[in-house]
Amino acid sequence: MRKRTVALIVIAAVLVTLVGGLYWAGRSLFHEPTARGVDSVIGELGGTRVLGVFAHPDDEQTVNGLFWRAKQRDGAYTAMITATRGEAGEQSPPVGRQSDLGDIRKAEALKNSWNLGVDRHVVWDYPDGGLPEVDEDELVERVVAELRRVKPDVVVAFWPESGATGHKDHMRMGEVAERAIAELEASDGDYRGPDHLVYTISPTTALSIFGGETGKFVVANQPHPEYAMSAEVGKKHEGWTIHASQANFLQESYLLPNWLIYLLWDQEFTHVRDLRAEPLG
Repeated sequence: MRKRTVALIVIAAVLVTLVGGLYWAGRSLFHEPTARGVDSVIGELGGTRVLGVFAHPDDEQTVNGLFWRAKQRDGAYTAMITATRGEAGEQSPPVGRQSDLGDIRKAEALKNSWNLGVDRHVVWDYPDGGLPEVDEDELVERVVAELRRVKPDVVVAFWPESGATGHKDHMRMGEVAERAIAELEASDGDYRGPDHLVYTISPTTALSIFGGETGKFVVANQPHPEYAMSAEVGKKHEGWTIHASQANFLQESYLLPNWLIYLLWDQEFTHVRDLRAEPLG
């Protein structure tokens, strides 16, 4: 009996070691060695007003930890732009008529930003998948108007050369955000733009392994992140429940269930441009 007990203890210890090893190996796929851990990127930058510039409903899922902590920990005023209603997306799983998808996804975006404590969220009606064909000057003008209304000291956007996922709409809105900020920097008004521009960065190793050619493109064209902060995994899961029409998107992209992805990917990574030291204009 004693030998059997010892054998069971040894087997249990081996299993625990194996599972722990697999967990840490998996976590390494979502680790960025250049990123320094902080409680809040916005708090680290001293931000008090934050504006996110996005292309589609659910884009805010890439930085919901940042927005949640900006509001709850730092007391910042937070706002978002979503340039399209996401009407061209695929439902995963189907939750309504395809002809109603734009309305469905707009509602999902507004509900999710409310769940994150966002104070203001505008959703525009530009064509999903067609932002590169929209007149860029018009997009810049509208973003400038929203910047002047919100007066953020921090803007959160996509890196123009990669768009976090390689999506052309993401890249276009990254370009538009930079142009809008540069226009304000060159203006004579009382508000001349934010102090910092924060870019959301995707985990490089995981994208290289699971992201196919698109993932490799993103990795090759995005900068290294300086900051890592909690992804507020609970809010990630809540967000995908709210974005019901896209609830399976993540697991289809990474070939892993959501619960496992966020068990391993529990940080958000960002690259920050100090516009006081490096103006865009």
